[in-house]
Amino acid sequence: MPETFLTFDFGTNEDAAQQARHKLDGWKQAFRLDKKLLFKFDRGDAASPAPEQTVSEKTSKAKGKAEPEKKEAETAPAAPVKLLVRLYFSDHEKLSAQRWVQRIPAEEPFKAASPRVVHHGDADFAATSERYQALS
Repeated sequence: MPETFLTFDFGTNEDAAQQARHKLDGWKQAFRLDKKLLFKFDRGDAASPAPEQTVSEKTSKAKGKAEPEKKEAETAPAAPVKLLVRLYFSDHEKLSAQRWVQRIPAEEPFKAASPRVVHHGDADFAATSERYQALS
């Protein structure tokens, strides 16, 4: 069974996205899914310029680093957060792949994030795969 992608749109809810990341990390360790379950966050292109500005402001102020970070985080607009999960199971692990495709969207932090499954033969597969590869 080739790659399968699961996409989750958390909107601006960063806390739910981090809970999802924590849950995926736990599953990777517990079930030894090192290369079979990979994920990346897509925070959009609008989030890229903001960190560059905050880095220059942080270096200009030597004192009180904790207070300016909080102020900058509050003033920065929340970017939409998307989670791309790649499942890659070999052909003899079809049952495991099917179980993970069913289990992940059914769990709590993923339910509210409008889960979408993109299989290898779907029309959106190429675009989703390219987007996943482009993320670092």
